[in-house]
Amino acid sequence: MPIVINLDVELAKKKMSVADFAAAIDITPANVSVLKNGRAKAVRFSTLDAICRVLDCQPGDIFMWVPDDGGGADAAETVTEP
Repeated sequence: MPIVINLDVELAKKKMSVADFAAAIDITPANVSVLKNGRAKAVRFSTLDAICRVLDCQPGDIFMWVPDDGGGADAAETVTEP
C-alpha cells in the first residue's frame, strides 16, 4: 500500500499508550490497532481531527505517501523528499 501510517511513531513521541489514546479519541483500542497497523481502508475526518488534536500534530505527520515499486519513473518524479 503506498500510504504509510506513522501513528505508532507519534504515539511513542507523546509516550501515550494505545488504550489511553483510544479513550482520548473515543474509538476502541482494536480500531486504533487497525489504524496503527495500516489495515484501515478509510478514516473519518472527525477521527482524523481527534487524532491530530490529541497528538498535537498535522495529518502529514500521521500519513505519508510512498510510490509503489512498479510505479515507474513518472511516479518517482512526483515525490519530493523533505
